[in-house]
Amino acid sequence: MTFVSSAFTRRSLLRGGAAGAASLLAAPAVLAQSSKARNDPPTVLQIVDTAPSQQDVAKDFFIGSLASWQDWNARGGARGRTVAHRKLEVNTTTADGRAALAELRDNPSIVAVSGTVSEAAARQLRQYMVSEKLALAHAAPWLQDIEQGDDHTFPIFANRQAQLVYALKSQSLVGVREIGAVYASARDRDLYQEGVSRVAATLQLKLVELTGTGDPRELGRRVSAQAPAVMLFLGGTPELARFTQGLADQARQRYVIALADVNLQILRQMGASLRIPVIAAQVVPLARSSLPIVMSYRATLARLFDEPTSSLSLAGYLAARYTQQVLAGIQGSIDRASALAAFQQRQAMDLGGFRVAYDARGLGGSYVTQSMLTADGREIG
Repeated sequence: MTFVSSAFTRRSLLRGGAAGAASLLAAPAVLAQSSKARNDPPTVLQIVDTAPSQQDVAKDFFIGSLASWQDWNARGGARGRTVAHRKLEVNTTTADGRAALAELRDNPSIVAVSGTVSEAAARQLRQYMVSEKLALAHAAPWLQDIEQGDDHTFPIFANRQAQLVYALKSQSLVGVREIGAVYASARDRDLYQEGVSRVAATLQLKLVELTGTGDPRELGRRVSAQAPAVMLFLGGTPELARFTQGLADQARQRYVIALADVNLQILRQMGASLRIPVIAAQVVPLARSSLPIVMSYRATLARLFDEPTSSLSLAGYLAARYTQQVLAGIQGSIDRASALAAFQQRQAMDLGGFRVAYDARGLGGSYVTQSMLTADGREIG
């Protein structure tokens, strides 16, 4: 396996802005040079969304997965059999994403897809697999918002609906009866509005909706004085940072709830206002947890990369570990058919304290908690 240079760190990402993020996502592309030779090792492909709003999420999630795959293969892989790990970059905001997915159809060495990030990329992938009738396992997508599993998708993280229920229920329990729903863009509104409205109605919460059309800072500034004090934000980390800046220009104190696709660890470094408390759903344990899988993650990340821990890279690490454990259980050759059959067993697993257990709907994860970013930059759970 090829290692990512330690020169590509979060610090270089932040210094370089969006260009730095794009460079980091492109950096390990030496892993992703396509080869269709018959003697290629079985390959797990990871689809990474390079859309601007997803770059910070994708970067951390991919690094966690990459660390796990390098560590696993160095220790022998699937009972001495190496499984290659490569990434495929797609930009879900452009029209060429589907063309990039053609490799799934054309390269038989790809035995599974694991750790797709973002939700839009996971949706795009699922549509492509259906249209091309691909019998291929899609394991551990990041926050694919599905209500019912299928024979090819094997989610291990709590979906967006579970996060919304947890986040909004916690507010209703403390007496909040009205909440703002802020969509960073019309695209975010189209993706999330139906689910948000359904959960709010179930919890008897009144929604006041606001949709951005440009700079999220201006969106924050135009929140009316009568709007709810608690606002649910649906969008990426850069947009949330700008939105809090706009809110901070107002006199009234606001509180923002975000979901697990917001990267709390770099939110402040992107210029989020210190005046606005941000509470985010988490679908993995906190990165400082003493669970065995989290301790393994911290040790592996420290050994292989010059990167601080984060919930998103932990999620990527867990996605890879789940995929590895399923593949390690295959007795014969590892190919598309044997991998899909192994995933379809949907066996319960305890990944060092993080439990995957599929329910009747085919959903394998229900763990949700929350953490808060304080004014002094600390993350508390």
